[in-house]
Amino acid sequence: MIPKSHQAAVDHVRVHLLPVRTRVPLKFGTETLTEVECLRVRVGIRGGDGRSAEGWGETPLSVQWVWPGALPYGPRLDRMRDFCRRIASRWAGFGQCGHPMEVSQDFQEQVLPLILEEANREMPLAEPMPLLAALVCFSAFDIALHDAYGHLVGRPSFETLTPEFLGRDLAGFLEGDPALAGKFPSDFLLPQRRDRMRAWHLVGGLDWLDAGEGGESPDAHPVRLVDWVERDGLQCLKIKLRGNDAAWDLDRLKKVGELGLARGVEWLSTDFNCTVRDPAYVTEILDRVRDEAPRVYGMILYVEQPFPYELEEHPIEVWSVSARKPLFLDESAHDWRHVRLGRGLGWNGVALKTCKTLTGALLSACWAQSRGMTLMVQDLTNPMLAQIPHLLLAAHLPTIMGVETNSMQYYPEASAPEAVVHPGIYQRRKGAVDLSTITGPGMGYRIHEIRRELPPAFYEA
Repeated sequence: MIPKSHQAAVDHVRVHLLPVRTRVPLKFGTETLTEVECLRVRVGIRGGDGRSAEGWGETPLSVQWVWPGALPYGPRLDRMRDFCRRIASRWAGFGQCGHPMEVSQDFQEQVLPLILEEANREMPLAEPMPLLAALVCFSAFDIALHDAYGHLVGRPSFETLTPEFLGRDLAGFLEGDPALAGKFPSDFLLPQRRDRMRAWHLVGGLDWLDAGEGGESPDAHPVRLVDWVERDGLQCLKIKLRGNDAAWDLDRLKKVGELGLARGVEWLSTDFNCTVRDPAYVTEILDRVRDEAPRVYGMILYVEQPFPYELEEHPIEVWSVSARKPLFLDESAHDWRHVRLGRGLGWNGVALKTCKTLTGALLSACWAQSRGMTLMVQDLTNPMLAQIPHLLLAAHLPTIMGVETNSMQYYPEASAPEAVVHPGIYQRRKGAVDLSTITGPGMGYRIHEIRRELPPAFYEA
């Protein structure tokens, strides 16, 4: 029986929107990101014994990634803002008491689909808002609850994922899965958090590679790949490809690989931007790299989501790709059920993101590991507070290699107040990030030390 002091319910919510502009463009599939709004949420909770605490959560509302399509950017962003308001209203009145994973999972199962259906019905658009966009909006509320709960019980959030605090085992979360009966998320975490991790650098489709490309930097930071590698000591590069131009993709992959080889880079991953429909497109490129640039081929650690987002609509069998290199679900990995579906189609890895909720990422990580799948933690270009839960998730899991982190490439100044308190997580030195300043209960933000003036609340409940 979980004591009342270890149970909590949401009491109140405050929502802020923080606009950020990129220093250089970031290409997502067929769209380009030059600005983003970050959703920052403060959640107040009340424990079963009457005590109270507050916590914070944040995520970028990266419209181009969560909701690709033909609609203009403005209407999609407006819908996501409205959806955040709807969540806040229901979240404040949800009333369920328990551990954050229990409260959040029940909200996601019982309430979030209803809000999404309601929003799409009451404010119809030519393209309805997808589940991924709904999860990204909710993720900041979920993270804030985890943070608040850690403060309530006086523990780091990841130390509460045990039977001491959870009233359900993993089978209770995952449809009675007998393989997970009697097991808890803590059983699938590393015995000790890593305070130093290798950092993956994103090579965007518009990024300049060497001195023969591009113009001058708009600020004090590099703009060319070779300069990033030299300054940050990078050893891991994630390469954005087009997925619909085989000649360009092959040339880009080989060129980045060869530039990296000459400068001490050890690992590559490839991201085909979910635009591929036929596995042969990927296998032919991989085979040509193997034959024409074997050392570059050997550097490819994994392949990330070449195929469309929605697995149910595009149930493509991908065994031919995963037989060559580990193949990781990313945009399709909405939750553990989608990971289960992907595994049946031949995917053998899953890229986790806190922007799909920390609760959901933890459940996917546990289910995937119980089936022998490999893990990675990927970035949504997380600045400010959003960077901390993102890195903490990776630091507690056996990822295939470190963590992707790229907000310092696209909007480094956005995190300036947070970087004063946590310098090691907003820069990469010797190819790594340093988490040692993240300490204390909850997410370890040390929020009262961060001198950031927030804009007026967008919504309160």
